[in-house]
Amino acid sequence: MTSKVSEDLKRRGLVNQVTSEKVFDLIDKGEATAYIGFDPTAASLHLGNLIQLLLLRRLQVGGNRPIVVAGGGTAMVGDPSGRSTERNLLDDEAIEYNLQRVGQQLQAYLDFSDGPKGAILVNNRDWLEKIPFISFLRDPGKFVTINQMLAKDSVASRISSEHGISFTEFTYMLMQAYDFGQLSDTYGCNMQLGGSDQWGNITVGIDYISKSRGREVYGITTPLLTKSDGTKFGKSVGGAIYLDSDLTSQYDFYQFFLRSDDGDIEKLLKVFTFFSVDEIDDLVKASAIAPEKRIGQHALARSITEFVHGKDGLELAVAASEALFADDIASVEPSALRMALAGAPRASIARSRLEGGATILDVAIEVGLVSSRSEGRKLIKAGGLYLSGRRVIDEEALVSSSDELAIGALLLRKGKANYLVVELK
Repeated sequence: MTSKVSEDLKRRGLVNQVTSEKVFDLIDKGEATAYIGFDPTAASLHLGNLIQLLLLRRLQVGGNRPIVVAGGGTAMVGDPSGRSTERNLLDDEAIEYNLQRVGQQLQAYLDFSDGPKGAILVNNRDWLEKIPFISFLRDPGKFVTINQMLAKDSVASRISSEHGISFTEFTYMLMQAYDFGQLSDTYGCNMQLGGSDQWGNITVGIDYISKSRGREVYGITTPLLTKSDGTKFGKSVGGAIYLDSDLTSQYDFYQFFLRSDDGDIEKLLKVFTFFSVDEIDDLVKASAIAPEKRIGQHALARSITEFVHGKDGLELAVAASEALFADDIASVEPSALRMALAGAPRASIARSRLEGGATILDVAIEVGLVSSRSEGRKLIKAGGLYLSGRRVIDEEALVSSSDELAIGALLLRKGKANYLVVELK
């Protein structure tokens, strides 16, 4: 028997707060028209946004209608939620560029086909920039009290900080409330979704619609996703994990999930995949029996990479992940090899050096892989020096053009995982 949508959300740990238990009834009956807004403050969505998009997707699969708001208007102001300092205001050109990129991404994760349950994508700038200032003060300004706004965590924390909060950011929740009202009027939107940091903004919008329209609408938030060590999920050493492959490659995206800690795997499978909870329980049990196989991590990485980057993107990510372990690295597809080595250290050497009879020791010292001939000899004797995928067994072996890979470089490896890309100039 298929479980209700609301039960599935609860079992996955996706429910943090609801404004009314009626939220679950609407979702289960397929009567929710739910929206989430995404401000284009960057040229790509990131993993935090993906959690919300997946929530919308789950609701749509359950028969509900999703609305996605690309915040071209609210991005001009900036949401103070979850921030200790004010955002830098973006200019029109940056917002429009980001909006175009983000808008394309948003359309990839939901069903936008015609029909009563087809997703809707709108830009709130279309209505926000048309509101005269006096009109804004009268509606929504008249229906939201300063007391309400000061009580919200996003505002209270900023007011008590040394940086304070500008009037610009202070009005953000009024703009978001106005969005909810517009969507309610135009599309019958009766629910807003968001992360736990959006609770204050959501409840202000619900109260505004109740007072100004006499209409009941609802809200639901998801918990902040954290790792087993308590840190916020979705960041890597290099920063945010983006959904745009130009900013986070398919390989890095795949590897981010593949490297997930065992203690996080159950939570991540529930949040980022469409495996049933029972299937996830089986994966977690199998992972516990043979942790060295990382069964759960592989299932997670493959599932979410295919969802975000498609089958071709998954294949490229897997090929790149396996590239450095290939028996014949020279036969690896250049695009996969470049992706796998994107973060590897680099050095360069004149191509003429290969024509002059340079030995592997000469090259290794010149590019800084080893500091001396004695260190190089010890490394070779221990079987720990590789040239373009082949183990070096002779310290006098010459490096030639035949060692150049299709990426236009040599690949030196010291030990198990210390790679150095040597570009030929």
